[in-house]
Amino acid sequence: MNILVLDDEKEIADLVELYLKNENYTVYKYYEPEEAISCIQNTPLDLAILDIMVGKISGFEICKNIRSQGLKFPIIMLTAKIEDKDKITGLTLGADDYITKPFNPLELIARVKSSLRRYTQYNEKNNQKDIYIEGLEIKKEEHKCLLYGKQVELTPLEFDILVYLATRRGKVVSSEELFEKVWKEKYLESNNTVMVHIRRIREKLKENTKNPKFIKTVWGVGYKIE
Repeated sequence: MNILVLDDEKEIADLVELYLKNENYTVYKYYEPEEAISCIQNTPLDLAILDIMVGKISGFEICKNIRSQGLKFPIIMLTAKIEDKDKITGLTLGADDYITKPFNPLELIARVKSSLRRYTQYNEKNNQKDIYIEGLEIKKEEHKCLLYGKQVELTPLEFDILVYLATRRGKVVSSEELFEKVWKEKYLESNNTVMVHIRRIREKLKENTKNPKFIKTVWGVGYKIE
């Protein structure tokens, strides 16, 4: 597995590299964003760990650039800030997870393994049937989502969320259930990660925010696809 690490704090970058190498990952470590961007363009990657505040080009910009190229590998953002707006910004741009400095390296490794496991499952074929919902087609075997015949570019995480809701069509799924089943981590009441990802999926499905066709919000309960 190839993992990119970008952080202009050399001590942190070196520490992350050490722990990743102990898990037998191949690490591409950079202190400057320009070098990291070159690596992204020329190296097949399985995951990226990006510091938000790094040089002239922010981690947010790099994250956005990765997704604009159609690259779907997981992205974990490192941030010294704790404001919700920073977390929401990263998730909205296509990041899969974030971790706040200072952090426990073992927690970071756990997040890396979780993201890679999800990404690997996304790329593996399975024999489950496709799902059709009024113009929305979820091809589970090919891991594709089509809206009226046109492919919708979803990240592995977004695809998993949509599949989970679709396979429970007609049932209300709480944010807690959705988070724990898809992210496979303990849900915290203050966690707005699910909301941000639902919003992003709706945008990609060109949903009417006031009256969405596919993913409905059941206020105070959760989400459902009818």
